[in-house]
Amino acid sequence: MKIVTGGAGFIGSNIVKQLNNRGIDDIFIVDDLTDGRKCRNLQGLSFYDYMDYEDFDMQMADDTFDCGYIDVVFHEGACSDTMNYDGRYMMKNNYEGSKNLLRYCMQRKIPFLYASSASTYGSGKNGFREEPQCEQALNPYAYSKLQFDRFVRRVMPLAKSQIVGFRYFNVFGPQENHKDRMASLIFQKYNELQETGKITLFAGTAGYEDGGQIRDFIYVKDVVNVVFYFWEHPELSGIYNCGTGVGHTFNEFVQGIIDYCGKGHIEYVPFPEVLKGKYQSYTQADTQKLMKAGYDRGFTLLGEAVKEYCSILEKSGGYYE
Repeated sequence: MKIVTGGAGFIGSNIVKQLNNRGIDDIFIVDDLTDGRKCRNLQGLSFYDYMDYEDFDMQMADDTFDCGYIDVVFHEGACSDTMNYDGRYMMKNNYEGSKNLLRYCMQRKIPFLYASSASTYGSGKNGFREEPQCEQALNPYAYSKLQFDRFVRRVMPLAKSQIVGFRYFNVFGPQENHKDRMASLIFQKYNELQETGKITLFAGTAGYEDGGQIRDFIYVKDVVNVVFYFWEHPELSGIYNCGTGVGHTFNEFVQGIIDYCGKGHIEYVPFPEVLKGKYQSYTQADTQKLMKAGYDRGFTLLGEAVKEYCSILEKSGGYYE
């Protein structure tokens, strides 16, 4: 059995989709469907069973969960709202729950592959290497992810099975509709263009020109490829960046949307006061550690990925058909 927490979410449902593409459906999905829109992500996916995350967390904490033999856990479940400042909730959901699941896996020697975040690097002023000196959490979400990474580093020497954390950079692609303000720039701006005929971007701030903020955008299909590479190499453990290693400006990124749609223009709006000091204006993964681990499956060129995703947004609203 493969467990996918957050299996009705963005990256989680893409993992399930790729497992299905490989003919695998002995999958146990854990998620929270309070937001019923996520049910749409499960359409067309084949899996063995589903459990609500609160029941799952309780059984993990009590060590009473049992679904038979488990050969891997893909832990994608988390509250990913960087604007949620309820630190107590973030730590309970993203930190305590993850610790309980990790302990469960370590006791049973189950490979544990989990979602970390590039937000753990904060402003990135110290670089984007998987090292403590580069880490600086700017909000409760990032802090909860960073604290779990630190816990992983402490217990990893004791582990007798695989543990891998993936610091996702700016992921975009199908099945992210439910994420609202946390959805990728392409999802938000594609829909803005359809509704208004234009795309708005932040004006320059912190030394960046209008629309000149830089992000390491990575297509969700490439994210799944990275995750599966490590699943297929159980001898590898550690915390790894999951980005392309190439930064692109917001202007470049949304121009691909305009080119695909054949209409629209960019307008710049003032940078919000509420985000000053809490916003990543620049991200670019250092991929040296990933490459040293032998990852050799490459990354989709940004222009090709934007075109493919825009086609899916146009045909099905952003869902797999």
